Amino acid sequence: MKIILLSGGSGKRLWPMSNDIRSKQFLKVLQNKENRYESMLQRVWSQLGELDAHTNTFICASSSQMDAITFQIGNVRIVEEPERRDTFAAIALSSLYLLDIVGCDVNEPIVVLPVDHFVELDYFKQVMELPFILSESEANLVLMGVTPDHPASKFGYILTEGSNDCSHLGFNVKGFIEKPSKEFAIRLIESGALWNCGVFCFRLGYLVNHLSLKKLPTDYYSLRKTYSQIDKISFDYEVVEKENSIRAISYTGEWNDLGTWDSLAQRVGHSMIGLGSSNDCDRSMVINELNIPLVTFGLKDLVVVATPDGILVSNKAYSENLKSVIGEFTGRPMYEERRWGLYRVLDYQRLADGQAVLTKLVEMFPGSNISYQRHQLRSEVWTIIEGLGEVIRDDHVIQVSPGDVVRIYAEQWHGIRAITGLKLVEVQRGTELIEEDIERKFINWSELEIAIGLQT
Repeated sequence: MKIILLSGGSGKRLWPMSNDIRSKQFLKVLQNKENRYESMLQRVWSQLGELDAHTNTFICASSSQMDAITFQIGNVRIVEEPERRDTFAAIALSSLYLLDIVGCDVNEPIVVLPVDHFVELDYFKQVMELPFILSESEANLVLMGVTPDHPASKFGYILTEGSNDCSHLGFNVKGFIEKPSKEFAIRLIESGALWNCGVFCFRLGYLVNHLSLKKLPTDYYSLRKTYSQIDKISFDYEVVEKENSIRAISYTGEWNDLGTWDSLAQRVGHSMIGLGSSNDCDRSMVINELNIPLVTFGLKDLVVVATPDGILVSNKAYSENLKSVIGEFTGRPMYEERRWGLYRVLDYQRLADGQAVLTKLVEMFPGSNISYQRHQLRSEVWTIIEGLGEVIRDDHVIQVSPGDVVRIYAEQWHGIRAITGLKLVEVQRGTELIEEDIERKFINWSELEIAIGLQT
């Protein structure tokens, strides 16, 4: 079997800590066994490691998330989406990647699951049983649903028939209900319905056949080229709800999508994360990512989050409505994790002459490098504040250390490599300071050395 982890999310429900780059699965707010903070991505990856499943696991993610994934869990095989097109397109692209790039057989069982759910290890143990049920039941699809512990309206429900106790092959699936009222949810639970947690198992050839019937490309590179033409539709709507041959098993352990500050606060269990203190606060959570102290007194049922992207103070019960009120505040991310390290935006302003100025604090890992690139719309000034490195401009390399200042002009090819851990302040100035204004020639430093030969 092969596992596809879907890494999606726009980051709006957990603003201001999350954004289009740093979705909820990347937020380091969960404590692990060593009492260190980890993200949901890191937790899921660790659980899969306990079951020796890393070799057969792939992550499907947008290009904007690839660096964050590498930063948090290291080198992992990532299927890069050219753009976000919902789960049907993501699963189709990943399936063809397994077929054409990895070389899987059409009969290979594929399990798809979200990367951003909080679960225990038994969840993944049951996931590993899905290919067996797929084979023995001869169904076209097998789902894993969650046994509800309350009548939630925010989840979809899988309608089942038959008894899970009487058969090792689970339930027959007879239909689906999306986000029912609380009263309807009570009746669904009484009838044996399960929460739909987005876990699917199918044979690789099943998905290829579906693409063929839709007259979509059935090879990886052709699908990538036409990716923008695929309908933005979920796998549930496009495939699952149209299929008649489906089985489902129930997972009865802990499961939570931690999609709101309220649900996350219940799981985190700590009143204060970051610099500051929380005093005499009842059922409240405070998270501070700023370098100034945040002190709270006498709060009740509140969530307070301070980050470079914004500050949130909300009653926990109202946090479910956050997505509807932050539309005008979704600017560029002020903090980002990359494969080479991280950066934090210190200041941004638009000058009277129309020029924009952006100041970043950049931290690089020892031995890492930023790609050999150039910009059309901006110049940059780097001031080294800690560590040793080497900078290349055009085809000349210079050694840099604390106190050195390097100027990069627009349209000038440049790159930097950290010899030790390296910190620098980067000041960008130009008409538009956007990530799209990057033309890369080499990603790896060794490729650069081979291609042009460095001259000291």
